[in-house]
Amino acid sequence: MHRKLRLRKRQDFNRIYRGGRSFANSQLVIYWSRKPEVEHFRMGVSVSKKLGNAVVRNRMRRILKEIVRHNKDKIVPHIDFILIARMPSVSMTSKELEKSVLHLLRKAKLIQAQPNPAAVKN
Repeated sequence: MHRKLRLRKRQDFNRIYRGGRSFANSQLVIYWSRKPEVEHFRMGVSVSKKLGNAVVRNRMRRILKEIVRHNKDKIVPHIDFILIARMPSVSMTSKELEKSVLHLLRKAKLIQAQPNPAAVKN
């Protein structure tokens, strides 16, 4: 994931936690807020020590970043968001986790609307 797409500073995380909106499913939580001065989206990942040791936490971080990287064209610009992993996500496959991430992004309305090919033909 490119450096410009990452959230790293504590103040950015705090701004999103305090002033952002949140959505959740049983595997993940997403906090997000608008950031008009950024031309793309930025993402942070949080994985608690409750989920496992460093190997497990880093694996979750890598998988979530890779999922977002593969779907970056679908995500709306001008937002900052944080993905937080919950316990059930540890035992999921990458494909199941990707489905869960996309579900959560759709629920938060952070996926760009794709033009309907049938409507465009007219």
